[in-house]
Formats: sequence, C-alpha cells, structure tokens
Amino acid sequence: MLKISYNIPTMPELPEVETIRRDLSKLILGKTIAKVILHKPKIVKSSAKEFVKILTGNKIKNFNRRGKLLIAELAKGGWILIHLKMTGQLIYRYGDKVISGGHPEAFSIDKLPNKYSHIILTFADKSQLFFNDMRQFGYMKLVDKKELDRVLSSYGIEPLTKNFTLPNFQKVLKNKTIAIKAVLLSQSHVSGIGNIYADETCFMAGILPSRRAHKLRLDEITRLHRACHVIIKKAVAKRGTTFRDYRDPSGDKGNYVKYLKVYGRGGEKCLRCKVNVLNKARVAGRGTVFCKKCQK
Repeated sequence: MLKISYNIPTMPELPEVETIRRDLSKLILGKTIAKVILHKPKIVKSSAKEFVKILTGNKIKNFNRRGKLLIAELAKGGWILIHLKMTGQLIYRYGDKVISGGHPEAFSIDKLPNKYSHIILTFADKSQLFFNDMRQFGYMKLVDKKELDRVLSSYGIEPLTKNFTLPNFQKVLKNKTIAIKAVLLSQSHVSGIGNIYADETCFMAGILPSRRAHKLRLDEITRLHRACHVIIKKAVAKRGTTFRDYRDPSGDKGNYVKYLKVYGRGGEKCLRCKVNVLNKARVAGRGTVFCKKCQK
C-alpha cells in the first residue's frame, strides 16, 4: 500500500497552477469585479490602494501562466501576477454553495471566508474568489507590460511548450556543474518543475538527482527530457498533486498523488525493483527521495 506523509510542505508546481488556470478561465472570465476586500494588504506587492481601485469595476479577460506563476489580464489594461508559494489557494464559491473537502492537517476551507482568506474578490453575480494563504508567502501584484515582460524573461524553457525541445534542453544542461536536480528546480533554467516532479522525472529517467548535469550522456539527457514531458503531462491530466494545502478552485484535491513513485516515500520499498528501500537525502537544498538500485 502506498504510504505518503501529508506533513510534507509542497509548493504548487506547473500541473497544479495549470489546473487552477484552466478552472478559473471557465469560472470568472468576463465577470465584473464588484468589490475587493484586503484583510492583509501586505499580500499585494504593489500599492494596495491602487490594487483595489483598479480591480473594482474591472474584469479579468484572460488567464495565462508561466511556470508556477498565474497571470490574469485585466480588461481595462494591466496584469495581476499571482503566486501561491507554499500554502496559497484560490478558491471559488458561488452563492451559498459550501466548498467541501480538505485533509484535517490542512487549514479548513469548509467555511469561507476564514482567517486565512486575505484577499476576497466579489463579482457582480455574487460569486466570490478567495485568496487563502496560511503562511502568507503568496502574493498578488499589479504590473504593466514592461514589468510583465521583464518578469517573463527571467523564466527558462518549460515542459509541454514548443521551446522545450531536446536541443534546447541540452543547451540548458551544458557546462552546468551543479546537480541535475538543482537545474530542474531553477526556474531560470527550467520553469514549472519543483521538488515533487524533479524527483519523479529523475526516477523515471533512471538518473540520480545528485548527478552533475554536465556529466550526463546524451542517452540520459534524452530519457530525462522525455520524462519531463511524460510526468508533467500526466500530472496535469490528473489535476496535480495534493499533500496538504493545494486545492483546485472548487476546493478539491489533485489526483496525482496515487501515481507518485518516489516523492514522499522515503524509507519505503521501491515500486520498480521491489527490492531496494528508497533513500532520503538533501540535494540542491531540498529533501530528495531516490532508489540507488534503479537510478545511476
């Protein structure tokens, strides 16, 4: 039986943020924002007063995403950058509908707003969007086109996009003397992958996360490149991974946790070789799980 530690703090990664983007695109695009409540102005990384003024009476006309960053385009010009960091949630509720679900170790979303609902957008049809964040690391920020372009230019190639080709992936790894996991985690090199999917892609590719990137052979790079595609695509299809805090806009958990092979399973038997016990170590400053027999 798969054993997972639900106390593991995890940041929403590409699959989770993409799930949120797709859902909110169906739920709130084109709706007039009638009211903006800021319980924690510090969550807004631009002028809080301007934030309320610009959003009130405005509409979100499009949702984009880059890596783990959600980008809401406003109808009257400008963009809102939204980053959930470790414990951020965007929960949508319409009328008296109560959002159910939630692991007991996560903060409750059964009743909204709650003490972690720091930003509340109320739309003209009375539906609401709650930005919940227990640790208060997440943020919203108003930006113009120049600032948006500057932010986007800092991101590296991204799985499932046209620029995530094998030659481009090879260029990213070339001359990098750091661990391959460190490269995968660096958003300036590969955007969207975090601790969960870095461990999973390395396992699928049969590569130890601690291997130095510049020492990987072409066949290993090819396997790792393919694993990034396969893992991220499947995780998006399963609406992401929930350990504790991540929820989609309806308050539901991601379904990919049941497909994890190594992440969160340190000390358990490897599901591939069924012989070796999965090792736990710190690689690139992050808790890392791998199989010494299946990964070289």
